[in-house]
Amino acid sequence: MAKPASPSSDDPETLKALLAEERAENEQLRQIILAMQRHRFGRRAESLPEDQLLLGLEEAEQVEAAGHAAKEAEPAKKAVRVGKRRTNLGALRAHLPRVETLVDIDGTACPCCSGALHKIGEDVSKRLDVAPAQFRVLVLRRPRYACRACGDAIMQAPAPGRLIEGGLPTDALVAQVLVSKYADHLPLYRQAQIFARQGVVLDRSTLAD
Repeated sequence: MAKPASPSSDDPETLKALLAEERAENEQLRQIILAMQRHRFGRRAESLPEDQLLLGLEEAEQVEAAGHAAKEAEPAKKAVRVGKRRTNLGALRAHLPRVETLVDIDGTACPCCSGALHKIGEDVSKRLDVAPAQFRVLVLRRPRYACRACGDAIMQAPAPGRLIEGGLPTDALVAQVLVSKYADHLPLYRQAQIFARQGVVLDRSTLAD
């Protein structure tokens, strides 16, 4: 009896062929079982020769053994596929700023003959780092000037416009709060907790305003 193929293909025609093959094998096994029942319980005229029954049982055992072998081999195949899977560590984009640190030897004198060492190459490794957000205070100074000759003229540069007139946050801070709330779904009370960890106490109602 032919060994059943492993149903790992996604091709409909292949699956249909496998299904038809399994149905034929099941029908053959059913006929063998019926023949054994007739041989044991039926009339002697309907019984089959013993060697033919033994041949059918041998084929049934071969089919069962092949099925068990296929099931045992499947985890091993999966393990091989997992082992060959390549790890994706990501790519460090060129637009990211680079901070280089040089780790060099103490001197360029050869420890054997005290001759001068010359550079023949270098090893370069790269890692992805993050600089945590840091709050800062922007101080705007606008000097005032007066005329000593007439005493009437007072000059001062106009103050730049603000997104919130008279408010403390800059445009960047307002944008950060809005992006965190609506794009990152970060509630205002959690943003207030994040600000508090850096020593900036802002009430949730203040952020909402």
